[in-house]
Amino acid sequence: MLPLPSAQQLRYLIALSELRHFGRAAAACSVTQSTLSAGIMALERQLDSQLLDRTVGKKVVFTPLGHEIALKGRQALEALEAVPQLAVAARTPLTGPLRLGVIPTIGPFLIEPLVKTIRTRFPQLTLSIAEDTTEHLLEKLGIGRLDMLVLAMPCLCDTAETLPLWRDPFHVIMPEDHPLARLSHVPVEQLADQRMIMMEDGHCLREQTLAVCRQGREWHGTEGESDSTFSATSLHTMAEMVGLGLGIGVVPLLALEGGILRGHPVISRPLSGGPVWRTIGLGWRPRSPRSEDFRTLATAFSSLAPHPAQTQNQNFV
Repeated sequence: MLPLPSAQQLRYLIALSELRHFGRAAAACSVTQSTLSAGIMALERQLDSQLLDRTVGKKVVFTPLGHEIALKGRQALEALEAVPQLAVAARTPLTGPLRLGVIPTIGPFLIEPLVKTIRTRFPQLTLSIAEDTTEHLLEKLGIGRLDMLVLAMPCLCDTAETLPLWRDPFHVIMPEDHPLARLSHVPVEQLADQRMIMMEDGHCLREQTLAVCRQGREWHGTEGESDSTFSATSLHTMAEMVGLGLGIGVVPLLALEGGILRGHPVISRPLSGGPVWRTIGLGWRPRSPRSEDFRTLATAFSSLAPHPAQTQNQNFV
């Protein structure tokens, strides 16, 4: 009988196939780079086949056979992971571990009510939470390190099945004495030529903010580096920078309700004049045997939208 690869070896190979970088693949698998490299080399010895072309320097290049085995390995790993998930789902829905991923522009403002909802309504779920950028969370979801994600859409999340929950409107935050403070709503056109403070690269809120700014056709910023923008590592840092007079920012209502302006000489005004919102939603692996559980959770999570009646949020679930 031919020796079978282990599930861990397949995870290593799939992660490297998707990310094409040993360091990122190791991080996605929560192991060291040397451990991942050794695991793949052991798989090559076990199969007596070369899966990587190591004649091209530091680039990660799969041999044709390695590419095919990675594809087959993904199918095999999904089928293997579905076995215990099917058993748990059939035995008692909404029980067992739930590994949840959440992005930094949602986590600080939604984790507490989300955890309370799960503990109250679904006490048989054992929750663990990881916070990271959308790109990294999707990587971990794809290789089975996470079960479900809380996302802000639109985002590059085609590899996941997604379900929108509610709209989270954008507001402009500015110093109290800013000229735009006299307006009850700020049209997107008014963002033209403003010094903007945005989230740093890697955060989907940055791309969403750029999309909003582009609706004001005369906005002269760029998608790359610009003299008219500053970058913040978190929404709390953005509020502090605005309070210091470095510029204005675009933030979601969820963060305002979470108190990011508290203690800063900063005010907010709703944006108007186009699609000026993001959509909070859930994501999970396509064809997951726990899809029905996740849809039930989505219905419960939809109640966490901040003051939907007052803000005219549109709930989808």
